[in-house]
Amino acid sequence: MPIIRIIGPGRAGTSLARALAEAGWTVLPPLGRGDDLTAAASGTDVLVLAVPDDALADVAAAVRPVPATVVVHLAGSLGPDVLAPHPRRAALHPLVALPDAETGAERLRSGITFAVAGDPAASDIATTLGGTAVEVPDDARATYHAAASVAANHVVALLGQVERIAGAIGLPLEAFLPLARAAVDDAGRVGPRRALTGPAARGDWQTLARHLDAIPAAERAAYRAGVGLALHLTVGAGHGSAPGTAGTSGTAERQGVEPPDHEPAGGISPAVPAVRAART
Repeated sequence: MPIIRIIGPGRAGTSLARALAEAGWTVLPPLGRGDDLTAAASGTDVLVLAVPDDALADVAAAVRPVPATVVVHLAGSLGPDVLAPHPRRAALHPLVALPDAETGAERLRSGITFAVAGDPAASDIATTLGGTAVEVPDDARATYHAAASVAANHVVALLGQVERIAGAIGLPLEAFLPLARAAVDDAGRVGPRRALTGPAARGDWQTLARHLDAIPAAERAAYRAGVGLALHLTVGAGHGSAPGTAGTSGTAERQGVEPPDHEPAGGISPAVPAVRAART
């Protein structure tokens, strides 16, 4: 079986080391801060740099190249070129959160998608772990990683807002998690546009205005941004009929979608142009 060494014993590095060890690979002891990296590529088939993105170039340069060793990084937004001067280099980004070694190893072997580029060894690692390798070229990796960040980080940030708003009236975040899980499941099952429910989907401006009046002022900007994203689904160009307007196009007249006469303290004006544009 292949021999692998990992530089960077953090959450990603230890998760990958554990997952590959469980898959039968020989995993050498990791190298970390303060270790001499000069010979790190010697005696290994694969050397993984599980270090912060901005440190990749320096760490790669500190390792003496070995022609037969594939050097791999785990960064989502960068291509393999950052690993020069190593002749065999690749990018392998697991599309999953790795909070700790045990959970991370389990998730890495759960059939996830890996964004790969460069040497075919990256795809081999994805296959070894039971995952799907998707080729993402260098010029598309920043866009890919932006989507990944929205899927993970922004969802968590929105749940933080749920926790704050609900906590103000004594309700725990846990009460809302089944609702959030069902919404994510529905988006995967029928697509985000068809899964969208609630006042923005219905064009219920009076309810949206009451929401903005009720929540703390510090939460209104994020709430309005969320309404804008929902409206983009319902009336954005190319999305077809909006909810409640079966048989009409997304740019047709939509009943009930009008900004209220009363503009609440937080305002809803950032969302209004999207609706007005869809009505012209």
